[in-house]
Formats: sequence, C-alpha cells, structure tokens
Amino acid sequence: MAPKPVPSVPFHSVQYALRVLEAIARYPDGRTEEELVKETGLPPGHLARLLVMLAREGYLEQLSDKTFVAGDAFRLLGGAGDRRSRLEGQLQRTLTSLRDEVGAAVYISRYVDGEVKVTQFAAGPGTPAVQEWVDFRAAAHAMAVGKCLLTQLDHDGRRDHLSRHRTIRLTSRTTTSERVLFSQLDRQPPTVPVLDLQEYAMGTVCAAVPVTAGASVGCLAVSLPLQKAHRLRYAARKLNERAAPVLLSLSL
Repeated sequence: MAPKPVPSVPFHSVQYALRVLEAIARYPDGRTEEELVKETGLPPGHLARLLVMLAREGYLEQLSDKTFVAGDAFRLLGGAGDRRSRLEGQLQRTLTSLRDEVGAAVYISRYVDGEVKVTQFAAGPGTPAVQEWVDFRAAAHAMAVGKCLLTQLDHDGRRDHLSRHRTIRLTSRTTTSERVLFSQLDRQPPTVPVLDLQEYAMGTVCAAVPVTAGASVGCLAVSLPLQKAHRLRYAARKLNERAAPVLLSLSL
C-alpha cells in the first residue's frame, strides 16, 4: 500500500523553509534578508515570500534592525517537554488562522493503517464542521478528504481500501462505480483541489489538497454549507497557498 509519488506544489517551499530555519539556528543573533540569500542560495523573491510565511506562523521574528531571529514557535520546538504536543499546538494555531481567513471549517486528515483519519480540525459557530453521519472511514469514495488520500495511493493500495470499504451510495451524487472512481482518481491533477459537491452529505461542499510528508499520506481540507458554495473556489485556492506551513509543521 505504498504511496504513489505525488508532485506537490508546496513541497519545494517546505524544503526551502527548512533551509532557512537551519540557517537561523546556526546564528542565534539573527541574519538579515541579504545574509539569508547568501546562506541559503535562494532567489531573493522566493526567500522574501518564505520569510513572510515563517514570520506569520511564528517560526521567525523580525527585529527593529531588520534581522530575522528564531520566533516563539521555533524556540518551543527545540525546548524540553512533549515535542509532539507542541507541534500539534502549532498546527492547531495554523488551522485556526486558516479557518478565520477562508471562513470555513478546516481539517487535517491522514491515511493511517489503511484507514482515513481526521487528525485535527478547526471549526466554529459560523464555520461548522461536517456532521459525521456515516463513519468517515467507510466513506473515502464520497469525500474530498478520502478521494484526496486515495489519489496518493498506488493502484493496489486503492484496491485494498475498497475491498474493505465498498462504494455505497450516500447521496444521489455519490459515485458508486469503482471503475468510474478509479478513472476520476487517475485523472486528478496533483495541484488541483479534489472536490466533494454533496457526495457525502446533501447541503455540504468540500475541497482538499495533498500535504504529503515523506511516506506519510495526508491532506488539508475545507467544508462549507451549500448556501456558501460560491466561496469554495476561493477557499480551495487558499488551501493551496497555505499548505506549505501545514506541511512544514508535519515535517518538523
């Protein structure tokens, strides 16, 4: 059930972000943007965008003299205590920020031991989470999250999953044909969000993008009530733009 190689747009950004953080770690007194260009070898324009993202997520802080130093989030990762708990806390803050920015519930999901698992989410009164009326583990074929995870598996991995979870009809829009589903998954461009337009639940639309770190198969997703479906394209675009900090949290 090996993951299928999936070229992910933010992956290179994450590699570059890690390069920046490694440079900052070597110089506790900080580095200017010009010095970081020399340290990392990154193009100035690309580095400038990374610095904005890293500062927004709390990994870096810019001082009054324009130097960049380790931010609170980065310092916490290197301190004593439960590192996993700190990482989850940082990721939750990122999801909450994204929820507020796009005005939609936001989810992190992973494919763990052959099952779809929503590991973290951020929702609120105005951004309700999807009601799990059918176990998510049994509904991968009908959900943006599930389909996004399945696109990252090889053919045998998908077959194995569907041998345990049949493509049952959940709404009138659910794809129940395995042949059609496999064709859809094969045609899905890796840089285009996977959509669920009332396939899991009537009255709900969703979008998901892959956030694969190493052998770990995962995705970042949003959900909106049908009356706000006109905002799904905007929310999906923001997912792609903000996937890099989420993937960075998963990679650290």
